[in-house]
Amino acid sequence: MSLLTIWSPKGGSGTSVVAATCALVLARSRNTRLVDLAGDQPAILGLGTEPISGVADWLAIGPTAPTEALDRLAVDVAPNLTLLARGSVPSLLAPDALAEAGAALGVALRDGKVSTVVDAGLADTPASRALLEVSDVSLIVIRECYLALRRAVRMPLVGRAAGIFLVTDGTRSLGAREVSDVLGRSVVASVPVRDGIARAVDAGSLPSRIPEPLVRAASDALNAVGLGEKRRGEAA
Repeated sequence: MSLLTIWSPKGGSGTSVVAATCALVLARSRNTRLVDLAGDQPAILGLGTEPISGVADWLAIGPTAPTEALDRLAVDVAPNLTLLARGSVPSLLAPDALAEAGAALGVALRDGKVSTVVDAGLADTPASRALLEVSDVSLIVIRECYLALRRAVRMPLVGRAAGIFLVTDGTRSLGAREVSDVLGRSVVASVPVRDGIARAVDAGSLPSRIPEPLVRAASDALNAVGLGEKRRGEAA
């Protein structure tokens, strides 16, 4: 199957909303799993209660954690979509061991039976960076923001990204061309900041009704990385 990791160099860029939307759109055509390394997916997806256990519990065991345990930790959140929440167990592993566990997690997710979207947040932990390194493909979520670009150009992980998912608010002097030129990556999808999107996120209603601008942008991003909706007769 496939492992798509979505991350951002700066908080507040909309990474978790983009990851949730990509997973929901992908689930329309195939079994999909959403992995939450940032912690906001239960609220975004409108879950009544937040799962107690999740990926942090698996990582805390270390790189020898059983792969089948991941399926037991996942919860159904929408048709064809499960969520592997962040969980709450703090890791006592040293950075090197945590990075090894993150890489093992990435391999387990990549080689599983379902397509997986990872919300890696800022990719600022050894585990999330290692997972991103072994992902099949990754996307950067960023705003037209000088500070975000300034951070991004210093991050080696940018060089692995397949493209940029741009979140626009119409108030910046920078545009898609400038963002693409600075990061050396193409803008594969763009979505404007709108009140309707914010209301849908705050209400936790994305699983039942995704605002159309988000659907279009997520579809563009998935098509750009080869994960677009399968046509009838294509192999899954």
